Amino acid sequence: MVQKSIYKRSGIFSSFICAIRGLGFAIYSQRNMVVHIVAAVIFILLGLLFKIAQYEWLALIISIFFVLAAESFNTSIEVSIDLVTRKMKFRAMLAKDVAAGAVLLSAINAIIVGYLIFFNRLTNLIIGGL
Repeated sequence: MVQKSIYKRSGIFSSFICAIRGLGFAIYSQRNMVVHIVAAVIFILLGLLFKIAQYEWLALIISIFFVLAAESFNTSIEVSIDLVTRKMKFRAMLAKDVAAGAVLLSAINAIIVGYLIFFNRLTNLIIGGL
């Protein structure tokens, strides 16, 4: 009996299972991924509360997925580097730092988008409530 490799993918269903497993690993193993997901849920709820416009939803959703994808790529790069070496190597550190920098850039983008969409609304809510 021939045993199937866990890496062999056959069919679209199997590909989705692998992708979901990868996202699950990122959520389980990366504290920052959980932070990003919690922030995304908060901003989606704020969007519903303030009934933001369709173009604002578009900017918000793109920003959320941009951050989550960047964090996923970062996790993938970190795991790959750890697979190759456990020693402290300057180039390995640089690769991890550059990947983390990409996450930072995507998060800054999301902060700017969130500010542009919600700052005035939140300010009016706070000032109007006093």
